[in-house]
Amino acid sequence: METSIVISGFGGQGALFAGQLLTYAGMDAGKHVTWIPSYGPEMRGGTAHCVVIISDEPVGSPVVAYPDVAIVFNLPSFHKYEPLVKPGGLLVVNSSLVDQRSSRTDIDTIYIPANEMAEEWGTSKMLNIVMVGAMLSARPVLSLEAVEEALKAHLPANKKHLVEGNLQVIRQGFQFAAPAFH
Repeated sequence: METSIVISGFGGQGALFAGQLLTYAGMDAGKHVTWIPSYGPEMRGGTAHCVVIISDEPVGSPVVAYPDVAIVFNLPSFHKYEPLVKPGGLLVVNSSLVDQRSSRTDIDTIYIPANEMAEEWGTSKMLNIVMVGAMLSARPVLSLEAVEEALKAHLPANKKHLVEGNLQVIRQGFQFAAPAFH
């Protein structure tokens, strides 16, 4: 099985790290993976997105026009990727910054107040991990435990003090989406 995931937001919201985290967890789980980052005109405040593919077989192409999953942190990302999610796919929306609803009836959508949930644990910068947790609940392409282990192993040294908070928010995001998908 192959799952393509686009993660998109403003620079500094952690879209690229969220993609790296899923990629590391996939590698650690013995999956075939690709991670392609893309930066906007500036690192912070511009747009940043990445495409992650996690597969049981070798990945034919890292280019994805119509992803299985889109995780969107802000309104411009919502507008760009909501129409591109494959029918039957998943759209995870940061409802803290996106006040619009998808008009599509052929995809699953999760609206999660990721900024507020992350702030409960000290910083809104963990919103990316909240949203990864919600995505894993709806599409268990990797186990929550595998991603938690990758988080412990791959969080940058200057962020190691945030490990416990990140573990809490990924679980909170997972639980938030669970009623609709379990």
